[in-house]
Amino acid sequence: MRGEGFTILVFLTLVVLKGFYFKRGSAATVTYDHRALVINGQRRVLLSGSIHYPRTTPDVWPEIIRKSKEGGLDVIETYVFWNYHEPVKGQYYFEGRFDLVRFVKTVQEAGLFVHLRIGPYACAEWNYGGFPFWLHLIPGIQFRTTNAPFKNEMELFLAKIVNMMKEQKLFASQGGPIILAQVENEYGNVEWAYGVSGELYVQWAAETAVGLNTTVPWVMCQQEDAPDPIINTCNGFYCDRFTPNSLTKPKMWTENYCGWFLAFGNAVPFRPVEDLAFSVARFFETGGTFQNYYMYFGGTNFGRTAGGPLVATSYDYDAPIDEYGFIRQPKWGHLRDLHNAIKQCQEYLVHSDPTYIPLGVHIEAHIYHKDSGGCAAFLANIDHTSDANVTFNGSSYYLPAWSVSILPDCKNVIFNTAKVVSQKNLGEFPHEHTTSAREHLIASSSSWFWYKEQVGIWSNNSFTASGLLEQINTTKDTSDYLWYTISIDVTEKLLPNNGEALLLLGSLGHAAMLFVNKKLIGFGYGNHEDASFTLMQKITLNRGNNTLDFLSMIVGLQNYGPWFDIAGAGIFSVVLGGLADAKEDLSISEWTYQVGTEGEYLGLDKTSLANSSLWTSGNSVPLNQSLIWYKTTFTAPEGNGPLALNLSTMGKGQAWVNGIGIGRYWSSYLSPTTGCSKHCDYRGPYDASKCLKNCGQPAQTLYHIPRSWVHPGENLLVLHEELGGDPSRISILTKTGQEVCAHISESDPAPVDSWKLNSQIKPMPEVRLICEQGWKITSINFASFGTPEGQCGKFSHGTCSGDNVLPIIQKACIGRESCSITVSTFDFGDPCPGVPKSLAVEALCSA
Repeated sequence: MRGEGFTILVFLTLVVLKGFYFKRGSAATVTYDHRALVINGQRRVLLSGSIHYPRTTPDVWPEIIRKSKEGGLDVIETYVFWNYHEPVKGQYYFEGRFDLVRFVKTVQEAGLFVHLRIGPYACAEWNYGGFPFWLHLIPGIQFRTTNAPFKNEMELFLAKIVNMMKEQKLFASQGGPIILAQVENEYGNVEWAYGVSGELYVQWAAETAVGLNTTVPWVMCQQEDAPDPIINTCNGFYCDRFTPNSLTKPKMWTENYCGWFLAFGNAVPFRPVEDLAFSVARFFETGGTFQNYYMYFGGTNFGRTAGGPLVATSYDYDAPIDEYGFIRQPKWGHLRDLHNAIKQCQEYLVHSDPTYIPLGVHIEAHIYHKDSGGCAAFLANIDHTSDANVTFNGSSYYLPAWSVSILPDCKNVIFNTAKVVSQKNLGEFPHEHTTSAREHLIASSSSWFWYKEQVGIWSNNSFTASGLLEQINTTKDTSDYLWYTISIDVTEKLLPNNGEALLLLGSLGHAAMLFVNKKLIGFGYGNHEDASFTLMQKITLNRGNNTLDFLSMIVGLQNYGPWFDIAGAGIFSVVLGGLADAKEDLSISEWTYQVGTEGEYLGLDKTSLANSSLWTSGNSVPLNQSLIWYKTTFTAPEGNGPLALNLSTMGKGQAWVNGIGIGRYWSSYLSPTTGCSKHCDYRGPYDASKCLKNCGQPAQTLYHIPRSWVHPGENLLVLHEELGGDPSRISILTKTGQEVCAHISESDPAPVDSWKLNSQIKPMPEVRLICEQGWKITSINFASFGTPEGQCGKFSHGTCSGDNVLPIIQKACIGRESCSITVSTFDFGDPCPGVPKSLAVEALCSA
């Protein structure tokens, strides 16, 4: 039984198993052969995770990177986001969340490597795929093809980033952490659409990248025709069947999706860790050398950074580290154990190609040898449903369906992907409330102020044009909003019965509100899969002049697909029917346009207007009104942890805290009521729609507020509500602790890091509990050794339960950040001889 020494043991084990050769500040050569990246002459098996620096705040970068390292990663992978680094042509920005150099140096300080995916196309569910909108306005430009204006700008930005890294001595050859760079991104998925020009563009991009002389290898993901020396890599849920386009290149996986991104109107996707671990083990089993999780920490699409259409503000991605920076268990722990097992095989993996041995139907082995003798083996059961017992190397092994066992000595199974023995967390903050989460109303009804916007044209900077203008080219991405306004004169002769007419609106996306004579009549919208929509609405007209106002709304610019940069948005057709049996097409009429909303123009989101007389106050805050701005102040809950703003009572809009945009919200858009499964079967191939939760609910109601964005005393919250909601019921959550649990049997495998493969003494299984840094185990809520029943959060004593188990666990764990307890009758006695026994523990971590 071990207590406080466990944290030190884990750290030392990770350092040893990782083969930690990287010394900060020491120059290193990086090359490759068909078995691995070669760093200073040593072939490496490398485990990587994506962390995008703008999707969190610099103050928490070190903590997230530390957790990534402790989870067994060697490399941090990130895109570079051109549109925020060069918001205006020739004017660069590298501050705050966009301080790329600081991020790379933070990774270096943690002793990890960096894969810098410069692109500069990112995709990443990021607005416009990471391209600055001014690029689109250059005359004659065409993106991602053999177009001179585009290639010129792309080369300038590539050189800007590469030279910045060189100036800061951040490439490996300079003693920095960058061991890989990427040019372009998933172009092979769309290259067909560009014909011969696409093929020539790939050649040009490769030559341009190599010509920048980074001294580290370049990669192109999803690019079968990547020319030498560029390494082509795989993206997807599974890459075990991927083969590089040259026998001289290593098998690399740049995006293994830990889950999937979230879109407004969709259910929440998640990926079982058993399947994720299976995909990783299969990759290394079949010759893989570098694997990256997308995302290892997903974070948040703050402000208007989310791409589109309709990508949500949360970019959690069901990652091992959640949107708020907390470790997601058991995903993080199970993958950590997998990484340790793979690293125990490293000396074999990098020195030979695998030998394939069929062991039965859907059952196979891959063996790795080295010249000095010995071997490592992977045993796989790729059947979707049937478990199996197999004989290998003279011994019998049990293989659950859809699982891989890892044998670093070709004898002992130290890890199976389907057997999860790491701890679990009870509930996820803030999505599942537990006793460790605290929530309170952000303000009373009388504390709210509001400003009601004008409908339609609100200033003299409007303009007129014939026909319906495409929205993106009109707003130039300076706002999500564009007003389309027209006046129609209805004579007595044309007036329909009872004044009723039928209006048919066609839109390329993404949403639109219809006002007739300044009154809200209808609302139409698309979805992520198809943002275009048609709105058919009965309206009532008056004799004489009538005003039609349409507020068209964008929810993120397109970020993926061939020619995505010219994808349109906004209203393209307005037809009015029922006018004395006639139909009038208003699409070609003269319209008046206004970019943005009145509140945006006034700057109501800014702290400088917090005390402006523009705001109205009163005892009764107006509820469920469209186009209204709300303002209040709040005091942040005590503590240092992140905050979550509950906007479930609101409709659709945007939110700001102390003048900083926390993102778009759309709580009124419910996901389909069917298709969800809380306990999804991990067996069989995964896809983004296989495992879903929260059907019939909004995709997102809780919004991340970084702790560094609030300060002691009053903080400003501003909302722009488009449809209507109730701000008086908005609440804020913080996490004050964490409930953790584990249930381990005598027959479960021992922790991977406790194996000594040449030892005659086999290690025992253990219950291991770890709190978030800064918290300690303050109570044991349940402990039973024998035949405990139920699941975490609902444990109960079975028919067999040992005496004095609780005080033993309390002594080992209370007051410690982590503890481990051997599952053995030696410590707990034998309450029921001859009966298989297990240990179940639930504990509370708190500050």
